[in-house]
Amino acid sequence: MKENYQIILDKTIKDIQTAGKSPSLLLHACCAPCSSYVLEYLNGIFDITVFYYNPNISPASEFEHRVNELKRLIAEMPLKRTVKFIEGEYEPERFTEISRGLEQLPEGGERCFKCYELRMRKAAEKAKAFGADYFTTTLSISPHKNAQKLNEIGSRLADEYHIGYLFSDFKKKNGYKRSCELSLEYGLYRQNYCGCAFSKAEAEKRQVYKP
Repeated sequence: MKENYQIILDKTIKDIQTAGKSPSLLLHACCAPCSSYVLEYLNGIFDITVFYYNPNISPASEFEHRVNELKRLIAEMPLKRTVKFIEGEYEPERFTEISRGLEQLPEGGERCFKCYELRMRKAAEKAKAFGADYFTTTLSISPHKNAQKLNEIGSRLADEYHIGYLFSDFKKKNGYKRSCELSLEYGLYRQNYCGCAFSKAEAEKRQVYKP
């Protein structure tokens, strides 16, 4: 049975506010547009460190463009609390390794699930090293991402690393719609593919055959 992760998040936030706490959150971010709503939503509740780690992104110039947009967003948003930022290393060879043998699969399948875990595992490791109370990812805001699988991976990594995982499905409560509005407000670059060469090829194919 599928979980409603928004209900779980609502309860977690209510418990935090009732306790009068400000827990720390290591937030894995894939790009500025996806981060915009999540930062707006969570900034008054958590002390957030944004962690940009996306070895799937291709080419390197795209990686740099996205990270610079994310830095600009954090600098320009009127956030209630200071948000820290960590830029992860660009390690495309790690994505190539986990994709081996899965190159022909369509977007949204096993290759993507391995990519989720690659990025989320690094976030869990970083959160553990920093002593963060929670970690999570902005990835679930996308209507093209599998929130059930993301949260299953997050829960498993939380058990493995003995750290809290913030269950979420950020597309709920019109989160994706709000991210589009914020992207317009801040003039953010919105890419037309997830990040990897495979998703870029699929996006280009859709454009060619677009009626």
